[in-house]
Amino acid sequence: MSKLNWGMIGGGEGSQIGPAHRLGAQADGRFNFAAGALDHRPEEGRAYAQRLGIAADRAYGDWKEMLMGEKSRDDRIDLVTVATPNSTHFEIAKAFLEAGFNVLCEKPMTMTVEEGEEIVRVAEKSGKICAVNYCYSAYPMVRQARAMVRAGEIGKVRLLVTNFSHGHHGDATDADNPRVRWRYDPKMAGVSGQFADCGIHALHMASFVCDDEVERLSADFASTIPSRKLEDDAMVNFRMSGGTVGRLWTSSVAIGRQHGFDIQIFGETGGLRWASEQPNQLIYTPVGGRTQIIEKGESGLHEDARRLSRVSIAHPEGFPLAVANIYCDLADAIAGEARDGLPGAEAGVRSMAAVHAAVASAKENGAWMDARPPMFR
Repeated sequence: MSKLNWGMIGGGEGSQIGPAHRLGAQADGRFNFAAGALDHRPEEGRAYAQRLGIAADRAYGDWKEMLMGEKSRDDRIDLVTVATPNSTHFEIAKAFLEAGFNVLCEKPMTMTVEEGEEIVRVAEKSGKICAVNYCYSAYPMVRQARAMVRAGEIGKVRLLVTNFSHGHHGDATDADNPRVRWRYDPKMAGVSGQFADCGIHALHMASFVCDDEVERLSADFASTIPSRKLEDDAMVNFRMSGGTVGRLWTSSVAIGRQHGFDIQIFGETGGLRWASEQPNQLIYTPVGGRTQIIEKGESGLHEDARRLSRVSIAHPEGFPLAVANIYCDLADAIAGEARDGLPGAEAGVRSMAAVHAAVASAKENGAWMDARPPMFR
């Protein structure tokens, strides 16, 4: 099987997400890192791309130069990853989709619901893939949880509780750090800070594992560091189309928590729990029975969990390999083999609709709001 050509926009030297994409895309030998516009500073971006092994004529100064350069090549990239600040996602993703490229976009996919709906339409018209990097849904044991819910192994889901909370932005004296500040600046981040940054990972996880969609929600936002224009803590209650009750907490000021992303699913006949800090284990409790630990790599797992596990039982697979699983599903999808676990543009616009609904709810003291994009109501 020949490698697909892959390019990246953003994710330059010193970025948080860039290394995870580069490791993930190349982990299984499915993609060749062929092109990049890696930095908003053209010369620095070109130089860094060449240090990573990209040929000089494909080390671009910006995304527009990259689009024009790749369009005319016989060996053009098969997939482009957009890992730039939130406010640029829509313009870049739309331009590459319209030019016939497959796109993997960092979340949030867009800044507005209208932009998200436009991306859905453009992707459908172009016939190309627009995926969103909800990579936590690609951990093998998350796929196991989803398969167990689908198979009815815990009965109808009644309730789920999820959170994505950390304390790495809890130091008020560090509030002007550029890597922190942009996340709470409406010009860069949009209408929401912590909920749009981390909370939508938890919200997407809820929909993904339960195979259901958020229909309405009620939110309470707080900016606990007064200089921040956007929230650094949020509590969201929601209801799903199938009747499931959801509770979500997300925070960036929870000092002492490192990467507190977990989800608990409570059904009629059992419960499940998964935590990103122990990603190889899924905790399962049947009603009236003993709690069990299901391990990644053991026998008897559902197919998707087996397929996306690379190393044997008791050997950890971390975040870059969860990203790699997204790229595996993308490679299969580009080759024509559909993977229904791949988060697409629909997931992106649903998340953005939930963000705007949560912002509106918080402004109205927690009033319940319709969380669905207009195109899916």
